[in-house]
Amino acid sequence: MWQQHTILLPAYPRGFHLITRDIEQQLPRLKEVSVGLLHLFIQHTSASLTINENADPTVRGDMERYFNHVVPERASYFQHTYEGDDDMPAHIKASLLGASVTIPIHNGSLALGTWQGIYLGEHRDFGGQRRLIATIQGE
Repeated sequence: MWQQHTILLPAYPRGFHLITRDIEQQLPRLKEVSVGLLHLFIQHTSASLTINENADPTVRGDMERYFNHVVPERASYFQHTYEGDDDMPAHIKASLLGASVTIPIHNGSLALGTWQGIYLGEHRDFGGQRRLIATIQGE
């Protein structure tokens, strides 16, 4: 069985956000899958998806501070600046983290580890609503 759904996420402020519940709520048919895979793909070049710590919110803050340090705004070597100081750094951060994640499905639930959650990396100050394509394969 294959299913594909579009997931719309509300506009989040810049930073890293746990979206696991958003995903599960927008995929009610996930419960019908005994074994399978969920592939999530974000259709944007200035936001990313990753899996990381789901319990301690300081991890999300540290992630944001780290990536802002590694990819600073207003670097003199950036040429792509006409969309704002945060645009080119957002593209680089999105490429470093990636546009997709794949998660096993076991007995109708995402088989994430105890301390794992799905993150949206919002790398723009005003990124707006984000669109994900969710593809479920399983039985």
